[in-house]
Amino acid sequence: MSKIIVFATPVFFLLIALEFAWSRRANARVPGSRAYRLNDAINSISLGILSQVAGVLTKVLTVGIYAAVFKAVALYPDLAFWSTWYGVVLALVFYDFCYYWLHRAGHVVALFWAAHVVHHQSQHYNLSTALRQTSSGAFFGWVFYLPMAVAGVPPLVFGIVALIDLLYQFWVHTEQVGKLGWFDRVFCSPSNHRVHHAVNDPYIDKNYGGILMVWDRMFGTFREEEEPCVYGTRGALNSWDPVWANAEVYWGLAKDSWATRRWMDKLRVWFMPPGWQPADLAAAHPKPAFRLEQVQTFNPPLTTTQQWFAGLQFLGLLGAVAAFLWVADSLSFTNAALYAAGLFASVWAVGRFMQHGLSMLEVLAVEAAAWASLSAVDLLPGHLLAKPLVMTIAIVFVAARAYSMSANGQKQSKSTALLLASLVFSLAGDVFLMLPGDYFIPGLAAFLVAHAFYIALFRQDAPWFANRRALQVVLAFGAAVYALLWSHLPDAGLQIAVAAYVTVICLMTSQALGRAGTLGDAAAGRVALGACIFMASDSLIAVNKFLAPIPLASFWILLTYFAAQLLIVHFARPAGTEAADSPA
Repeated sequence: MSKIIVFATPVFFLLIALEFAWSRRANARVPGSRAYRLNDAINSISLGILSQVAGVLTKVLTVGIYAAVFKAVALYPDLAFWSTWYGVVLALVFYDFCYYWLHRAGHVVALFWAAHVVHHQSQHYNLSTALRQTSSGAFFGWVFYLPMAVAGVPPLVFGIVALIDLLYQFWVHTEQVGKLGWFDRVFCSPSNHRVHHAVNDPYIDKNYGGILMVWDRMFGTFREEEEPCVYGTRGALNSWDPVWANAEVYWGLAKDSWATRRWMDKLRVWFMPPGWQPADLAAAHPKPAFRLEQVQTFNPPLTTTQQWFAGLQFLGLLGAVAAFLWVADSLSFTNAALYAAGLFASVWAVGRFMQHGLSMLEVLAVEAAAWASLSAVDLLPGHLLAKPLVMTIAIVFVAARAYSMSANGQKQSKSTALLLASLVFSLAGDVFLMLPGDYFIPGLAAFLVAHAFYIALFRQDAPWFANRRALQVVLAFGAAVYALLWSHLPDAGLQIAVAAYVTVICLMTSQALGRAGTLGDAAAGRVALGACIFMASDSLIAVNKFLAPIPLASFWILLTYFAAQLLIVHFARPAGTEAADSPA
């Protein structure tokens, strides 16, 4: 199935290119300036990428449960019948009927809307929007297709008609095709589906059919296109972050469920219509009424250089995803999950860049970290290059940011020098641990010095160990870890070295936590989180090296190490600077 998507992808992009070219014509139904935006198209296709990657991991739900139910209780599992042309047509109509009810639930039940919302977040309506798909729909959507399994539609035929239904819906996502007369009355068409994607009052929760409109006419959900459509969601996403796009509604529901007082309301939040609030939350924090005239387009400006960078990064990710999907069916679940994590991180970074959340160099650092983590477990080549590349990019990023500030007349703070020193010694530690032979002690010493510079960095705008409770807890944790390690350390020299390292990493983490409490801002909190993750990464190293092997240890160690370093680099910047301020 994954290879079919790889083959279909060039066709999708050819049609997108043709639609874009048509929109540039003077007589286009919707002109190019309104039809497409680069950032919106990249975001929509990125969500399609994540959907396909996630689908490799969730096929046990989408296919496995269906196959199990079919095997157990199928009433008419006659493959000869279902393989005929009329059997396939019947299965397709059956599938479209089930899809109608899943789609309808996706608009009237909050839990299902949390998955489906991804498809509606774009404020444009074009063929790239068709590729904007959820990564979480498989968790609950499978239940709507179980009647087909019970009826006896074989899994192979089910997969074929599901693909037909999905591919059919691609072409209806366009504004360049007007009304089609009798076709609109029977089938899902561009006009009908535009209504479905609109937030206008008359169009809300209408036209759910995938291929056929007869279901909407039968069950009272059909609406003809009349007034101009305004696209998006009533609770605008206002982000190009594809991971947040998938998580946004779930997070909101979880917060409401936690905040409301009545236990029944904690459950009802998930199954009531989207936007519903329990009485206590509605009284304390009422949601404002939606007003169409107040809809604004989310469009953070990008320079020409930034657009080229985003476009080229996106093309590279497309190639990586195609390569992954081509071999996905032959991968173990574990290896597929590791590849998926790397792709998710890289796609996320490009989305954050387009909304000025990361700089170009930080995007490259995230991608290099994904490469290094995967190459550490032999899933990608080039580990000797990838691992030191991450810290090298981080050093260049901090230096470029400092140069940019100096060029703008801003005085450089001591913090920049301390951060650079920390990164340089971290890079040295990376190199020592990669060299052939036993360079564990020199690597440990380099990281010890790096942590000492981090302590000095976190002391610049906060008193020493301001949170004494955090200091006590962290030191207690460090002592417990060292107690476990002590008898497994082969000599006194190593016992002393590890004791010194544990002490310094505990002091660094405690200082970061105290600084976060003193400053009380989100950036300081994320720096503290980075320090805690650093401590977890070092604990993994110690346990794996001296106590017992950890499955996929190299991956988890590098994943946590790079996450910690990049959190600190991004959020420990001098006051008044932002990630996108750097020309790099």
